[in-house]
Amino acid sequence: MAECVVENTCGRDSGKKWTHGSMAFADVVVIIPARNEEASIGLVLHDLPPIGHVLVVDNGSSDATAREANKLGASIVQEPIPGYGRACLTGIAAARCLVPRDQRNRTVVVFLDGDYSDYPDLLPELVRPIAENRADFVVGSRLLGDREPGAMPFQSIFGNRLACFLMWLIWGARFTDLGPFRAIRFSSLEKLEMQDTTFGWTIEMQIKAVLSGCRTIEIPVPYRRRIGVSKISGTLSGTLRAGYRILWTIAKFAATSPRRTVRQ
Repeated sequence: MAECVVENTCGRDSGKKWTHGSMAFADVVVIIPARNEEASIGLVLHDLPPIGHVLVVDNGSSDATAREANKLGASIVQEPIPGYGRACLTGIAAARCLVPRDQRNRTVVVFLDGDYSDYPDLLPELVRPIAENRADFVVGSRLLGDREPGAMPFQSIFGNRLACFLMWLIWGARFTDLGPFRAIRFSSLEKLEMQDTTFGWTIEMQIKAVLSGCRTIEIPVPYRRRIGVSKISGTLSGTLRAGYRILWTIAKFAATSPRRTVRQ
């Protein structure tokens, strides 16, 4: 993961500018891991409200994902080695180059998928509890929100519920979903020292947030059918790999951390 390699195109006449925004959400950095999302990345960027920085991490795409994101003024970060967590880590490294250390306590980092299954225009709803100092970490729960038919196949719903039940059983954590649309205070994110490079990224963040004492809340978010085929639930192999990684992550932390000592 190369640090500080950001193709910042926001100065071009793309029709939409994010860098150094002057609006209420100027202290927000959005990280969008994207691999072969040429058909959807433009829709995601178009729906985002004005914010501080948008980083699209091109995770080894073989299509025009980076070029489409470039057209709308996003900053492009290259991470050629596939892996959802790896792309997120590369995005965080790039964000460190953009946000001075003394500003990270007031900066909010938002993670958002590039497949247009989430609703980017709802970003203010996730950021607001942190901006108002009511939370440090906000997870958008698809299981609490309205889901378009077929947006989450049975195996995804079951897997998410099982993972959240195990987090409650072991640590007393009250989550309903491992939703990818999430916001966290930058300074809190750095304390988590995230490491997972694959499908265990989301649950690693949630477990570490609970163990570190982050003030955490969930809010319901709607969810629609993604554009294209899911890298996880769209194939049997992807589903099995993701399920194994999530359960392995839970087991790893269960073996090394206190149980049911932290409640939200």
